Amino acid sequence: MKKGFLLLTAIILALSLAACGASENESGNAGTENAGQKTVSIMTPFLSSVTTGQMVEELKKDAEAKGWKTNVVDTKGDVGQLASRMEDVISSKTDAIVLVSTDPNQVKSQIESAAEHNIPVFGCDSGYIEGMAMNATSDNAAMSEMITNHLFETIGGKGNLVVLTYRAHPGVLKRTEKLDELLAAAPDVKTVTEQQVEVPGPIESARKQMESLLLANQQEGAVTAVWAGWDEPAIGAAQAIEAAGRDDIVVIGIDGNSQAVDMIKKGSPLIATVEQNFEGMADIVVAQIDRTFQGQEVEGTELYAPASLITKDSAE
Repeated sequence: MKKGFLLLTAIILALSLAACGASENESGNAGTENAGQKTVSIMTPFLSSVTTGQMVEELKKDAEAKGWKTNVVDTKGDVGQLASRMEDVISSKTDAIVLVSTDPNQVKSQIESAAEHNIPVFGCDSGYIEGMAMNATSDNAAMSEMITNHLFETIGGKGNLVVLTYRAHPGVLKRTEKLDELLAAAPDVKTVTEQQVEVPGPIESARKQMESLLLANQQEGAVTAVWAGWDEPAIGAAQAIEAAGRDDIVVIGIDGNSQAVDMIKKGSPLIATVEQNFEGMADIVVAQIDRTFQGQEVEGTELYAPASLITKDSAE
């Protein structure tokens, strides 16, 4: 009886150990599998922007197609909070960070910290500074030259210009600096005013700004055209001009925003834009992240997606 009891006890103990071993192996395999999955943190203060949202969605889709986890952080216009949240994802040992529509100079110390932790930082329609892996965008100077030349030709090389911009955004800054150069070479085009548009809420901000400017410049010819650094303020300005019944003012933008293109097609004061390839930018970023994860060098620190001019003729 005693021998039988001892034998039964030994069998039960052996089965228990085997089961534990199997559990540990399964747990270990799962742990290894999870440890191998990369996490990409996608960060922006401007997710409410149509084009920023478009890039974020494309980044998520492309990243998840590669089997990576994504973590989207939107700080709703608060750059100070963006810096704090970057520190959080660095502490959590994310594998890569993508800054979308963000001036990297505003989070310079966090980019340096990421580099110290071997976490590459990528830009998507942002700028590039030392310490980042790369940035994908459009050639902002070339786009600005394309749309500005079209505007100057439309107004016959002379007139009074309202400039609506946001120089805090690296891409918009480059576009505005190119406008500055082209204005210097076009003495018959005068700047009535340059105003910074509020972000978030650029459409409403630009509409209110334009309403005030129209009240202050009621004479025909007092304002000939509006140069907007991107489509959302162009939309707001065009709405104000149309509501005021001012058919002597034209507006241009940059982005290829679907609402802007619809307004161009309908013959509103918004006459042209330059369509950026935002999905193309996101595709470039994900391809470069993939190279980095494979231990390869990025193909360039500033890579461009192609852009094209859209007018009423080309949009139809």
